[in-house]
Amino acid sequence: MQFVKFAEQDIEPFKKEFAEDIVEGTPEQNVWNYFTGADGTVKSGMWDSTAGVFRGPMNNQIEFCQILEGDARIETADGASHTVKAGDAFIMDNGLQPVWHVGKYIRKYYVIVSV
Repeated sequence: MQFVKFAEQDIEPFKKEFAEDIVEGTPEQNVWNYFTGADGTVKSGMWDSTAGVFRGPMNNQIEFCQILEGDARIETADGASHTVKAGDAFIMDNGLQPVWHVGKYIRKYYVIVSV
């Protein structure tokens, strides 16, 4: 059993490799993975991205997000468009195929559960 307070973690971010998901621009993404459960099915941490358009497929996973800074527009395959900004929290369900449109910068906390 663990208690993990993100602010007390001293970890270096890693650059996310996602070239195959970029639709437009040259976004760069960093991930600070603060927690991975013992069986690897739960991960939590912080993520950020610079400007660009990219896919973020939810294949075999469910993700809870809380936006910390910036904003984005997220389009889903059903044609819906959702604007998210600092303070917003939401869930992306397994099978969702979102396309993120980041104008300048966005940063979020995430919890991912593999299904």
